[in-house]
Amino acid sequence: MIFGDFFKSLAQLSDRRFRLVLWKGVGLSFLLLFGIYVVFVTGINWFVPESVTLPWVGNITVLKSIFSWASILLMILLSMFLMIPVASAFTGFFLDEVAEAVEDKHYPQLPPAPKMPFADTVVDTVNFLGLIVGLNIVGLVVFPFFGPLAPIMFLGLNGFLLGREYFQMAAMRRLGRVQGRALMSKNRGEIWIAGALMALPLLIPFVNLFVPVLAAATFTHMFQRLRP
Repeated sequence: MIFGDFFKSLAQLSDRRFRLVLWKGVGLSFLLLFGIYVVFVTGINWFVPESVTLPWVGNITVLKSIFSWASILLMILLSMFLMIPVASAFTGFFLDEVAEAVEDKHYPQLPPAPKMPFADTVVDTVNFLGLIVGLNIVGLVVFPFFGPLAPIMFLGLNGFLLGREYFQMAAMRRLGRVQGRALMSKNRGEIWIAGALMALPLLIPFVNLFVPVLAAATFTHMFQRLRP
C-alpha cells in the first residue's frame, strides 16, 4: 500500500501545482544557503587579518584567501548535504498546494480543508527546519565513523524525520493537531517505512530535488488511506 501511495504521487509529478511548489522550495533553499555563505564570508572579512606573523615562519599574507577558498568548499559540501532537508522544510509552507492538487485529482468528494493559521505553519516549519538541519549536521560528523552502516543510519534518521513531519502536516489539515498526532502515533511504524522510502532518492543527485513534493503528496495519500 505504501508503494501505491508513492506511485500515485509519482504519476502526478507533471501537475503544474507540483512544479510550482518544487521551484518555490528549491529557490528559498538556495537563498538561505547563499545567505549563510554571505554571513560566513563577511565574518572572514571582519575577523581574519590581512596578515599574521608566526615565530620561525614569518609574515603570512594569504590567510584570508585560504579561509575564503575553504568557505567555498565548505558551502558546496553543506549544500550537497543540506539542500534537500532544507527544501523539505520550506515545502511545509506550501503543503496545502500539493495536498489540494492530490485531493482534487484523487479525492474530489472531500470538502475544502480548513486553512491552517499562518503563524502555526511558520512555527511548525521553523521547528522542523531546525530539527532536520541540526540532526543532519550532527550526522555529517558522526555517520562516517560507522563505515558501511552510514547509509542505513542516514535513511533511518531522514526516514523518521520526513515521515513524522509530512504525515503530521497532512493529518493536521483535516483532523487538527491533537487528532493528527494521535493518528500518527497509531501508525508510527508504517509512517517510518514510508519516510525511509522517501529518503532513498535523497542519495541520487537532481532526483533528490523532487523528494519534498513527492513526500507531501505520498503522505497525503497515506493519510486518506489511514484516516478513521
